[in-house]
Amino acid sequence: MAKDKKGISAVFLDRDGTLNEDINYLGKAADMRLIPGAAGAVHMLNQRSIPVLVVTNQSGVAQGLHTESDVKKVHAEISKQLKKADAHIDRFYYCPHHPDGKGKHAVACECRKPRPGLLLQAAQELHLDLSRCVMVGDAARDIEAGVAAGCRTVLVRTGKGTETWNAWRESFKPSHVAADLSEAAKWILGLKA
Repeated sequence: MAKDKKGISAVFLDRDGTLNEDINYLGKAADMRLIPGAAGAVHMLNQRSIPVLVVTNQSGVAQGLHTESDVKKVHAEISKQLKKADAHIDRFYYCPHHPDGKGKHAVACECRKPRPGLLLQAAQELHLDLSRCVMVGDAARDIEAGVAAGCRTVLVRTGKGTETWNAWRESFKPSHVAADLSEAAKWILGLKA
């Protein structure tokens, strides 16, 4: 995959609370709403030929709240809405598992954040240098996954981000804290937000 002039291999985005509004177990495409400014932020990264990859826990599948097909329909709606801003996600990666779930998805896996499995999978498939990637999310588990994968990290204050940062007690810290995805993108691009 292409790298921008600053050497960013890719940007990983959490989905709910970072890219779109977090409504708890989003399972219907019609309920998906992008966070204001998110499409413009993705567009900024696209303009620099930086791959933008969504990495998201979707335990609602394991809990029987929605299906993997529903998750894919939500991702199609995200893509449709981003296209209106001349923006796109290069790939979506999601974890449908939860150890307390039901059926075949009731497993403790390596892809559920805070484990870095989704980031490692993307790095292998796309030949990414994880030390030159940035993980952006609104939860400590997003930052932990990024740190575990060797990425720089940004905590956004959208979604659960403000609450997360105000209660931060983790042994690790994000590389940067941003108001939203737009400010995070500017930081990633080396601009003053």
